[in-house]
Amino acid sequence: MLKIIVILLTVLAFAACGGKTPDGSRKKLTQAQRDSVLSETNLPGAKAAGKAIAVSDSASARSDRLNKATE
Repeated sequence: MLKIIVILLTVLAFAACGGKTPDGSRKKLTQAQRDSVLSETNLPGAKAAGKAIAVSDSASARSDRLNKATE
């Protein structure tokens, strides 16, 4: 019986020492990151959203290349 009590107290002590993350320390995703994650799900229209993100990224990269070429 004493062994069980010691084991339970040890487990309780380890559980009490477990690190909790403060509310402000959780990493927040940007809108683009959330959209990217959602586009990989099986939700209706998710694949189309992923394609739209890819097209948008491609257009942005092309625009950047054109802007650098005219400088």
